[in-house]
Amino acid sequence: MSDSSNEPPWLQAERDYEDAVIGTDTIPRLFEESATRHADREAQWYKGGVYERSLADGVVPAAPPGQYAALTYEELRNIVQRLAAGLRDIGVGNGDRIGIFADTRMEWAQSDLAVLSAGGVVTTVYRESSPRQVSYLLDDPDADGVIVENEELLERVIEVETDLDLEFVVVMDELGTEAPTSRFDVLTLADVYERGDAAFDPDEWASWLDSRDPEDLASLIYTSGTTGQPKGVQLSHANFRANVNGVRKRFGPRPDKPDDVPTLDETARSLSFLPLAHVFERTAGNFVMFAAGGTVAYAESTDTVSEDIQLVEPTTATSVPRVYQRIFDRMRAQAAESDLRQSIFERAIEIGREHARTEDPGIGLRLKHTLADRLVFSQVKEQMGGNVDFFISGGGSLSKRLAELFEGMGLPILEGYGLTETAPVVSTNPPEDPRPGTLGPALANVDLDLDSSVITVEQAQKARPDSEIGELLVKGPNLFEGYWEKPEATADAFTDDGWFRTGDIIERTADGYLVYHDRLKQLLVLDTGKNVAPGPIEDGFATSDRVEQIMVMGDDEKFVSALVVPDFEAIRRWAESEGIDIPDTNEAICRDDRVHEYVQQEVDRVNEGFEKYERIKEFRMVPAEWTPENDLLTPSMKVKRRRVLERFSEAYDEIYGEQAARAAADD
Repeated sequence: MSDSSNEPPWLQAERDYEDAVIGTDTIPRLFEESATRHADREAQWYKGGVYERSLADGVVPAAPPGQYAALTYEELRNIVQRLAAGLRDIGVGNGDRIGIFADTRMEWAQSDLAVLSAGGVVTTVYRESSPRQVSYLLDDPDADGVIVENEELLERVIEVETDLDLEFVVVMDELGTEAPTSRFDVLTLADVYERGDAAFDPDEWASWLDSRDPEDLASLIYTSGTTGQPKGVQLSHANFRANVNGVRKRFGPRPDKPDDVPTLDETARSLSFLPLAHVFERTAGNFVMFAAGGTVAYAESTDTVSEDIQLVEPTTATSVPRVYQRIFDRMRAQAAESDLRQSIFERAIEIGREHARTEDPGIGLRLKHTLADRLVFSQVKEQMGGNVDFFISGGGSLSKRLAELFEGMGLPILEGYGLTETAPVVSTNPPEDPRPGTLGPALANVDLDLDSSVITVEQAQKARPDSEIGELLVKGPNLFEGYWEKPEATADAFTDDGWFRTGDIIERTADGYLVYHDRLKQLLVLDTGKNVAPGPIEDGFATSDRVEQIMVMGDDEKFVSALVVPDFEAIRRWAESEGIDIPDTNEAICRDDRVHEYVQQEVDRVNEGFEKYERIKEFRMVPAEWTPENDLLTPSMKVKRRRVLERFSEAYDEIYGEQAARAAADD
């Protein structure tokens, strides 16, 4: 259990804080009350020229191509009410499972709230899912219907329709004149709206909301499946509601917060681009924002975030470490291509990092930071829209160095920790006391414990002298009910006395801040008996200008190695600046000895921070970036280690074949 003796004063204030947002009701009721409080405020921003929205005619005014338009809370509530009534009209009842299979867009959120308001249970399907995965993700929960984005995804469902017992499919976008035929009913979202508009009755609407209990199942969210078949995580309205409460208590406008500490309230505007099928974006990026009365703007795609962020000018956004790494890489590349010399950029960010790490900067460092802000940081912040109070990072370990660089530029990233099973937030850095390299303390309504019996001596030695370390165990009202129709997996996930086993090795400092170490299952056990955590080694390359992606290997082998995706654009810039003629193709670049030596220098730099047995002794460069589209990353941007090993098995065999003997001799 957590020790409150060293807790900071703000944490007790957080526990005691109550306001109109915090409650114990269902998600539809949460939205209904917020829409009443904030009827005239802007709830959603949507971009024109992106989709052929079926709701556009007379329901959602068309936005100018490439620009954003807004829906107020009153307008959004009207859409949700009519869609819910339309869903009831086509047969959706309490407890029916309805899939949502689409990219992150405003209709995802509208459909989500409508299904929940109609009494249904939302089950999620990732946009990148193959027909085989679609079949599993709709058949496993025995879905009654599915809401898809467009004809392309409709065809993907039809391809496996004989495996499914669906009653209907709803399509968000317009259907062409020759839309694919199916054995089940196919409607557009506009069709559902029109039926709901004709059938809507305020008293019935109120009865639907009243008929749902907070303990009722709200959603089945399938784990991203880095290993094995995805499991359906059962989350109730109460689970989501508790997590919204916990986040509100930490980020809401508490009276104890100084005026210069940013909050999440009705003035907040976020940019949403992570998959809404993932619990992180759905809870933190939508439910929390809607509860607060803030505005959610939906990016066109993950590829247009840099453009959309300038149009939206958000105060916040939620994302994963991989995206922040790419944003930083883009900043560096733009500096190299602009009038600003890259050496000035590099010097500036190091000054910013030093400023962020120094508790009481002297006048000299403050003057340097002011100059760096004028030359570099002000331009970077303008590229980020100019209004960012803070970013939120979850879904993986964020490099401490990367966090310090962003904080030094005046763009703090508040890292947190969570899992699908915890709806998802367990802990997060507070705006009043952020500490790069940590996951912050647990939310006020979450209990934690540590099981030190499962970790190795090497892992225990990684913790600070005044800290404790072990597998993180969690209890709290945000904790899931179990895995859908998998009682054995559910039982295995809990200790005998009811603690959920996260599978993560976490350190807890004396004042309650959590520090991530690694996944228990991802530990590499060398054949020498040494245990190596790959995560911290991989994090060492987060700000590299030579390495785009890296995966550390070595389980059951004598030494540690890695597969590396080079930063090909940066490699080409380096070669041009040095007058080096390198090959044109990525494949040939990966075989070039001069490039290998250039990347080796970066490996040597990172190796200096680790014990001899943890250092990368061999690596191979590979030409293909790992993405969700090629099934080497999960939709939430985690590396599918098993799939990467399968894809690049030849490189692995090279390392541990011909190189093993030489590496052994070097010892």
